[in-house]
Amino acid sequence: MTEALATIIVIDDDPEVREALGSLLRSVGFAVNLLASVGDFLRSGRPDGPTCLVLDVRLPGQSGLDFQLELARENIQLPIVFITGHGDIPMSVKAMKGGAVEFLTKPFRDQDLLDAIHIGLARDREWLENEKALATVRARFASLTPREREVMALVVTGRLNKQIASALGVSEITVKVHRSQVMQKMGTRSLPELARMADKLMLAPGKSQTNS
Repeated sequence: MTEALATIIVIDDDPEVREALGSLLRSVGFAVNLLASVGDFLRSGRPDGPTCLVLDVRLPGQSGLDFQLELARENIQLPIVFITGHGDIPMSVKAMKGGAVEFLTKPFRDQDLLDAIHIGLARDREWLENEKALATVRARFASLTPREREVMALVVTGRLNKQIASALGVSEITVKVHRSQVMQKMGTRSLPELARMADKLMLAPGKSQTNS
């Protein structure tokens, strides 16, 4: 059921290749966007939900490899399966070092493409789940007062209440109250879990962060 919600974006300037791939991918239950160039993708945007990009290396305008570099520079997460009729080893190495799922030379077996797409979708689902979890942590952190954020940053370093009180110039009782509020608002009773949340937020002692 979740697999049917996945979208496969095919970017290839050969209309026959696009239609053949579209037919294959629809036959196994994927939603498919068939595009002729990177420009078409930039105009249409990334779909919601799990996505995998099947990308030709040689395209009019911006090449597939150049587009991969651009996505990396913009920190846009999108699993890529490269396809090409004119591949070579240096090109393949460059694509794989850039994080591509697979580099397939035409003609390739349908199953090899489908296997690579499944790997790409698994990566994207994991990334989407991580992003969802991070958004929850950020929302909880945003609910903290500036003082509670300071206390949290010091708590996760393992400092005792009296050490935190001394660092902040407040009473130990005040620290205990703030600490309790932090644990409640962040939705945890565990210091290790709170520390993991702080790592996700890249929270460091002494920083009074705002919602990021």
